[in-house]
Amino acid sequence: MKQKTSDISTVVIINKNQQPTRSVQIKTKHLNRLGHYAASAATVLVVLVGCIIYLRSQNTQQAQQNQALLAQITKLKVATPVVVADTTGVKPGSAQSYVKAIEGKLKTINDYLRRRGLKGFSTKGLGGDNNAEGEKLSDKEVYSLYNNYLNQLMGTIAFTPMGYPRIASFTSFFGYRSDPFDSGNAEFHPGIDFKGKKGDEVKCTASGKIVFAGWSNGYGKCIRIQHINNFQTVYGHLSRILVKEGQDVNVGDKIGLVGSTGHSTGAHLHYEVRKNGKPVNPVNFLTLNK
Repeated sequence: MKQKTSDISTVVIINKNQQPTRSVQIKTKHLNRLGHYAASAATVLVVLVGCIIYLRSQNTQQAQQNQALLAQITKLKVATPVVVADTTGVKPGSAQSYVKAIEGKLKTINDYLRRRGLKGFSTKGLGGDNNAEGEKLSDKEVYSLYNNYLNQLMGTIAFTPMGYPRIASFTSFFGYRSDPFDSGNAEFHPGIDFKGKKGDEVKCTASGKIVFAGWSNGYGKCIRIQHINNFQTVYGHLSRILVKEGQDVNVGDKIGLVGSTGHSTGAHLHYEVRKNGKPVNPVNFLTLNK
């Protein structure tokens, strides 16, 4: 449809540099709305300027808050005494150095116990039995004796099978029992069985070296770990083995998953402790109490 002449306005552009004039035809309605366009543009500009001012104000407040927090932290650092975990600043061989060494070893021992599912012991009353002979010892002698004792204790706990390979109830104990595949016969059960579901994790109860990881007849997928003092632990009926022969493992490491492989009637963990190659009752190694 052809537009009417009144709908079109001609705008003449005059160049001051004596260049030829140019004319542009614009719809008249746009010229009539030019004021509205200018107002809208001005409104947008005002909003943008307002946002910039607001954001700058927020940044300034945040910077002031950060400065205030830093000032408070500085005050706390000055007011709070610094506790050093090691023996820095303490003369080697002094009573204080022995105390710090003992505290560190006790913390490590308690960590070993917790990783086995055992409750850590209290260290209250540490410092001797207060008998006549003990009173003759100097502080350094007392601390030195305890330090040596804890060195031995820490190594014994780390490498002696102790605690639970998985936290669960027992389904079968050490000793003679009815054969689960033939109730008319009795069999010797050389370990204890822990309740579990296929895929539950199994952890080693002491640091040592993997001497066997594979299929072992009635044990199914099985792991044997050699420890110090001629101890060995056995983990049987696994659904999956996560370690390899010759690998060193630390107490609490995840070594396999519960299963029902081999001579088994359902998913569970078979666990043994052996001393000099002979099975001993693992129940005696589940806790420090005898």
